This record gives sequence, structure tokens and C-alpha cells, in this order.
Amino acid sequence: MLIALHKDARTTPAVRAEIAACNEPASVLARRFGITEQTVYKWEKRDVFADRSHTAHRLQTMLTPAQETVVVHLRHTLLLPLDDLQAVTREFLSPDVSRSGLDRCLRRHGAGNLNALRPQDPAVAHTAFKSYEPSYLHMDVKYRPQMQAESSRRYLFVAIYRARCWVFVQLKSNKTAANAKAFLKALRKACPIRINKLLTDNGKEFTDRLFASREREPSDNH
Repeated sequence: MLIALHKDARTTPAVRAEIAACNEPASVLARRFGITEQTVYKWEKRDVFADRSHTAHRLQTMLTPAQETVVVHLRHTLLLPLDDLQAVTREFLSPDVSRSGLDRCLRRHGAGNLNALRPQDPAVAHTAFKSYEPSYLHMDVKYRPQMQAESSRRYLFVAIYRARCWVFVQLKSNKTAANAKAFLKALRKACPIRINKLLTDNGKEFTDRLFASREREPSDNH
């Protein structure tokens, strides 16, 4: 029968079982099997005599569970390569995150293979996207699930400059027009270019076009 032992093992499962069943002093057993008394004490307390896994029981990571959720969401939403995602993570979440640590995080959450995240079905034919000058940005708001240590859910405001793969993100407690304004002010200061065009959806944080009441007519402005 084949037995898988650790490369530095001084005993076999049979020897360990004999140690656990024997009532002789530890010093006698240590001399008999050529091991230390601490090894004898260890196997006397065990009920299973196979080698245990040497995999770490606690993962060493620079990111909190909440930060990992944001990173994985950005990976799925923006399909950023690892180097670009690391730059965004260091800028907004954790300045000390390593490339290898970020890669392990993505693999744990099933987002390690970027090609597997891209749509596999043939793309539906669409009309050509309107051409804008280089200083064109796309802005969106994504819902982020409430984490265990948080009292409420939060929203991820994202601005993307696709021509240079530049991303700006902020977490907000709610998606209101006031938070959208605050995000735009911060975006204007941080953006390395002059913004001429900014594309948003018709969410209530950007416009009242779809959310006006009978008492209040829509302004039709963003």
C-alpha cells in the first residue's frame, strides 16, 4: 500500500499509532524510534495519524472583505487587466496591495481568467457609436451589496476614460443628486484632462426626466 508522507517525516502512521497506544515513558519511546520527546507527546494526543495539510488556515491579504468585493466587481464590470486593476486598487482602496496578492484574490472569487469573463456569444449588431473628442468620459453608478460589518448598503460611482484606460471611483452612502455633484467635483479635480463630454444614464441621481411627479414637471436637464 502506498503511503503519502511529508518529506521530513521521521515516523509512519503505524509507528504513530503504536506511540499513542503505548504506556511507556516518552523518553523510552523517543530513544526507541529516534525522535524527540515533543514528537512523542504530539502523537499521544492524536486520534488520526496521517500527515495534516500544511496549507495556511488563514489567508494573508492586504484587502478587507469589503475591498475584495469592490475589486471583483470592478473586474467583472470594466474587464480591467491585472496591471490596470492593481493601479486602480492602489489609488482608491489599498496602496500596499501587491500584484500577486491581487491575482490570488481574483482567483479565489473566480475572476482570475479575464477571457472567461468576456461575453462568449456573438455580439449583437449595433449602430456605430457616436464619435466624440478625446476628452469624453462615461459615468455610472453600481450597487454594492451590504457587507457584514456595515449598517447599510453603499453605491460605487465610477467614471471611465476609455481612451487611456483611466478610472476614477468613489463609494457613496446613497445615489442622490447631491452625491453625484460631489463626485463630479472630485472627478474634475482628479481627471488629468479637460472634460468636454460626460455620458450618464437616466438615473435619478443624474436627471429627473423619468422621475417627475404630477406636481413637478421634469426639467429635462442633467
